[in-house]
Amino acid sequence: MHRTGLSWAAASLAAALSTAPAAAQTGPDTLYLRSLAATCANCHGTDGAAAPGGPMYRLAGLKAEFITEQLQAFRDGKRPATVMHQLAKGYSDEQIAALAAYFAAQAK
Repeated sequence: MHRTGLSWAAASLAAALSTAPAAAQTGPDTLYLRSLAATCANCHGTDGAAAPGGPMYRLAGLKAEFITEQLQAFRDGKRPATVMHQLAKGYSDEQIAALAAYFAAQAK
């Protein structure tokens, strides 16, 4: 699939996840995105709901544009980090967009 097709697929998946009821969120694309988002859970909590008062940022409910900018900055070395720059280098633009939409759709 070419780049435009991947962008469209990531946007479609993110839109579907943000509007579908939780019980209806099943299937290979949803499972893939939830697995991708689970890579953030160790530090940022399940579904991006970090522990209140903890040192990690809550991702749930943040604007997708903000999450996208931060992940790209980590990946591109524009934002210093201890671990995030290493993790973010493994994400494509489409994966970053899908992750951002996923976390933006989660309740604060």
